Amino acid sequence: MQAVQLKVNDKGRGEFFIAKDGEEVAEMEIQINKDNLTVYHTEVAKEEEGKGLAKKLLDHMVDYARTHKLRVVPLCPYVYAQFKKHRTEYADLWDGK
Repeated sequence: MQAVQLKVNDKGRGEFFIAKDGEEVAEMEIQINKDNLTVYHTEVAKEEEGKGLAKKLLDHMVDYARTHKLRVVPLCPYVYAQFKKHRTEYADLWDGK
């Protein structure tokens, strides 16, 4: 299992992803523009569920947003739920709307 990687196109659209044996097994679709990082969707392959990969993607995205001083727009239900559940942990990235 590889570490979390990021690929972004010239329009700022891309994904954080984890690959195993050359195949993506987890992904978090994002867009970066100006001061925001919007998260659209997080998905983990069925055979990899329950191994903490979504949390690994979340942690990597949060580190990236903090490093680049970006606000997070959590349109993804998973990310939104985590931000809502742990408001104080993510208060610097999200205004809680």
